[in-house]
Amino acid sequence: MTDSPEYQKKRAFYDSLLTIYGRKPVLEALEDPSLPVHKLHLASSNRRDQLIARMEQLAGERQIEIAYWDRKALSRISKNARQDQGVALDLALPQYSSADAFLHNAPDRPYELLALDGITNPQNLGMIIRSACAGGMDGIILPQKGCAQIDPLVIKASTGTVFKMRLLRCERLAPTLAEFRKRGVRVCGLSSHASDTLASLSDDTATVFVLGNETHGVSDAVAAQCSHQLRIPMHNNVESLNVAVTAALISFRRPR
Repeated sequence: MTDSPEYQKKRAFYDSLLTIYGRKPVLEALEDPSLPVHKLHLASSNRRDQLIARMEQLAGERQIEIAYWDRKALSRISKNARQDQGVALDLALPQYSSADAFLHNAPDRPYELLALDGITNPQNLGMIIRSACAGGMDGIILPQKGCAQIDPLVIKASTGTVFKMRLLRCERLAPTLAEFRKRGVRVCGLSSHASDTLASLSDDTATVFVLGNETHGVSDAVAAQCSHQLRIPMHNNVESLNVAVTAALISFRRPR
């Protein structure tokens, strides 16, 4: 039965798997004993150079399963045939889950999340993750459609905090935010025309802060799910801030 404890445990484990790719990120992850590695994937056509040999050695020492695939199969695992370099790695991260799972086991306190709507720049995504992690945010909702995904550039920009931050996957953001609102969660968009400021927001309600695309801002479908609008007061005729800077201001808006 799909609701059996064994099934739920297995589903939670597979939900926690984050697949990274690229030789340098994979090698660095294998060299970090603090990262729980599930499986190493290698293309059978790889030339067995020093890097590949080192990965196989580390996997053997850590008793990590190695799976060999043809290039087509490996690209299905990495989801990025152009950049995977014939290598992918599954990490079993307890902090990596789904927005749906978080909702069903939400903390019994006013938590705060960031939700990303169309953040396409990997460096911005990495810096957002880094700020949210340092500022003690409870998680980041990351849609699978319309946003940059976790890749070597994001990992580098996050300086490794991507492995520490709670990332909550969803397929599309607007329906996910609708589910949060049904649970009484406050969904806040950022607007220069809003009457309320970020600093004036009370801390007594679970809140999701929505960050929009670097150029076009928040999409219409997501904006329709925002129950509140907030502004960040700015001086000297500055109209807007980089989305990663905005994420930092939100993440550090109050002591935790």
